[in-house]
Amino acid sequence: MKIAVRYYTKTGNTKRLAEAVAKAVGAEALPLSEPVNEPVDLLFLGNSYYAFTIDPEVRTFIHSLDKEKVGRIVNFGSAAMMNSTRKKVEAEAKKVGIPTDEREFHCKGEFKGVHKGRPNEEDLKAAAAFAQELLRKEEKASC
Repeated sequence: MKIAVRYYTKTGNTKRLAEAVAKAVGAEALPLSEPVNEPVDLLFLGNSYYAFTIDPEVRTFIHSLDKEKVGRIVNFGSAAMMNSTRKKVEAEAKKVGIPTDEREFHCKGEFKGVHKGRPNEEDLKAAAAFAQELLRKEEKASC
């Protein structure tokens, strides 16, 4: 199974999560500025809410994806006040014909002193465990 990990961050929180996810699945965590050029079965996409929606860079990145190269997007991220961005990511991915997995990872993230220290080591371990378990189930299902 081929996997890619891409992320968008303003604070560094999502980068830390992306690195944990990437290490867990044997991939490299790369920023959105790195296109997905090779076909992948799963694209782990890290992002967060900014001004109550996904950042325009995340939207632009999703629209740059080739549906022939990306099997499915798996959303992950953190946020101080809002919950998951999965539905926002899914709405954009549908426009380019790429399915979004219903499974995702989300945790609290520090922003201006709220949720200080998050994501913490437990959050990073949970993100890695989520990615490993998802990959294990995918590989088992494809056998």
